[in-house]
Parts: sequence; structure tokens; C-alpha cells
Amino acid sequence: MKLLIVSGLSGAGKSIALDTLEDCGYYCIDNLPITLLEDFINEVMLKDVNTYNKTAIGIDARNKSEKLGEFADHLEFIRSKGVDCEVIYMEAEESIILKRYSETRRRHPLTTTDTPLREALEVEREMLRPLAACADIVIDTSYTHYHQLRETLKDRLGEKGKALLSILFLSFGFKYGIPLDADFVFDARSLPNPYWAPELRGLTGKDELVIEFLQNNTTVKDFLHDISYFIGRWAPHFESDNRSYLTIAIGCTGGQHRSVYLAEALSKYFQCIIPNVIVRHRELN
Repeated sequence: MKLLIVSGLSGAGKSIALDTLEDCGYYCIDNLPITLLEDFINEVMLKDVNTYNKTAIGIDARNKSEKLGEFADHLEFIRSKGVDCEVIYMEAEESIILKRYSETRRRHPLTTTDTPLREALEVEREMLRPLAACADIVIDTSYTHYHQLRETLKDRLGEKGKALLSILFLSFGFKYGIPLDADFVFDARSLPNPYWAPELRGLTGKDELVIEFLQNNTTVKDFLHDISYFIGRWAPHFESDNRSYLTIAIGCTGGQHRSVYLAEALSKYFQCIIPNVIVRHRELN
């Protein structure tokens, strides 16, 4: 029996996540009061296993803050009942959320005549801190569009193959900000930059000419070797600590050449070692 609890900042993509899970066969409930969570497990899920074998519940800041503070206790209770429960937390940069609300003209659930949007976001982040602290998966949607988010969820939740440990290699550009959901961040800006070769500037790290340029460089080889050794050395420790998901972010200046090449090379290498390896290129889309 699988239960996913989906939470996160308003405007960060929780509704898209629940819609995606529904498409994947989950029975989805949005905004369940946290005080009813244990009753739902006892009186609904455990009494109708066939209907609720895969369930996703959205919990957000519309709950009372003092009840959200008890979330860890509720989570412990759920798992004590033998339910395989994971927590997904969605977040995004404040400037991005402000922009989304400005474009959609939606009302934030915590805004009032005395509480403007920016202040409501600060209050919400603090209210949801207990859920964020329990999260098994944190997804930063700042630079992720609708289709990317759907595919990321499907990949991370094993809809394309279940494994004990899932590793996501994510390329990005430092000029656009560091991914908030990264467990490790590696900086490739000190490596030779294909951007300065006119014939390579318009290409990406997935193109053969750029690959040849980088893979023949000794410094790039050493950098790739060191990251591979680090991940290979420590990934089993994360797995033995019951971690299911690990995000490795590799950044260069614009996220087009070096970081893309490295993420692709790392994913190909570790696919032979770890069954569930995913690669994403944030800036290529």
C-alpha cells in the first residue's frame, strides 16, 4: 500500500503534481485537514485496500499552523501501520512565485487586507517547515515548466522502473540560480569553455563536436573522474540510510555545454551500476 503526501508552497506546482499522480493511477485528495489524516488511514485506506492501494494526499498551509507542527507524529503513526508513505515537497524561488501570481492573478490562500503576498509567502514557508523537514523528495520548480515537472515526478516515483536508490543528474547554469532541491552541487566553471570556440557556441553538451572538445581535455577527465569516485564512494551510504532519492547538480555558466556534457557522461557511467538513473538539463528547455 502506497501513500504519497504532497505539500509545498502555493504556486510551486502542487496541483500539477496531484494531477500527474492521478494520471498514474493514484487516488488523489487535495487539502485534507491534517487532523483527519490518521482517521483516513484507519477508517478508509486500511479497510479498502483495493481502492486506496495507491493514494496521494495534498496538505498545505490552509491547515492550522499548530496542527502542521505535529506532522512528524502523524507520519510516524502512518508508517507504524505498515503503509509505505513518502513526502513530496514542492518549492520555488520567491521571485518566481510572485511572478506566477502576478501573471495568473490568483489569490494566495494566506493573503488578507493586512497581509500582502510577499509576507504571506514568508508565513507559509514557516508554517510548512515541519513538512519540508520530513520530505523524501524536494522538487524545485523555479525553472521547470509543466511537462518537465510531470516527467520528473514520473521518473522519481518509479513509474518508469522502481529501484532502491534513484539518482538524478541535473545540469544547470549558475547565471540562472542554483537548484534548491540539489543534494550536491558541483561547479564546472573552471573547465575549458566551448562557448569561446565560435564553431561550438551554438551547440550543446549533447552534440558530438562539443563532446569531442571536452572528453579529450585532461582537466575535464580529472573532474569527471573525481565526481564519479565521490558518488560511487558515498551513494551506497545514502542507500543504507534508507535514502531513496539523490540529486546531483552540475553547473556551468549558462548550462549549455560543460554541465550538460558532464551530466550525460555521469548518467551513462552510473546506469551500469545503479538501475534507476535520470538525467535532466534545466536550461536546454
